[in-house]
Amino acid sequence: MHVMTANEAMHARPAATVVIFREGRSSVPELLIVERSGSMAFAAGALVFPGGAVDPDDVVLASSLGWMMPADEGAARIAAIREAIEESGMAVGFDRTPAPDQVSALRHGLHAGEAFSVLLARTGLTIDPHALVPFARWHPNAGEKVRRVFDTRFYLARDMGGVEATVDARENVRLFWASAAEVLDRCARGEGRIIFPTQRNLERLAQFDSFEAASRHALATPIEKVTPWVEERADGPHLCIPSHLGYPVTSEPIGTAMRG
Repeated sequence: MHVMTANEAMHARPAATVVIFREGRSSVPELLIVERSGSMAFAAGALVFPGGAVDPDDVVLASSLGWMMPADEGAARIAAIREAIEESGMAVGFDRTPAPDQVSALRHGLHAGEAFSVLLARTGLTIDPHALVPFARWHPNAGEKVRRVFDTRFYLARDMGGVEATVDARENVRLFWASAAEVLDRCARGEGRIIFPTQRNLERLAQFDSFEAASRHALATPIEKVTPWVEERADGPHLCIPSHLGYPVTSEPIGTAMRG
């Protein structure tokens, strides 16, 4: 098992991802999935949840709001909310449901390069950080064969309604709603590609039949950095994760694991 050094931790870029739930056609909730552009440096062409790197403005904004949580945690929640708007036009994590024109203004401004803090002040919207439920934190070590190393916090959030998800045609080329099990089935049939963290989190999410059930599980499970390691086994090397963090599958042969 690889123990991450202080130098490796220092060079990981903070990031955040949000798993957005909505009521599905059946009793199983659907999740918002985006397909990344094939030209992206990280996870090109992969199916992922909306998310991205934490911006400096996210850090400044989190520090200014006086939330009772560490600034880096607050900044990650802001980044998750911002990225959801930027990539899909979906609003999550606000203290009230924004009007469609407010969400559109936020997205347009973000695409134009404006700071999220400025846009929030202009629209009069207020973030509710507690609307996001911490689910996991993944931090590959620098020794893994990944193109970029991110320290990524995963959150659960409920679709607030009022707007439809639309592709941004910049970082992603397609989006759709599907249950966790459906996404896994699609990829098993060769109709999509998912990187190792996404697959493990989809398997974990597939255990729950509602946002409430997934949230209860998340709140009862410790948030520890998941740093996969390579382990030699009888049938060859496997990429492994800890067994006490709620994941039903904790290893995969290294030859089939997509790592970004």
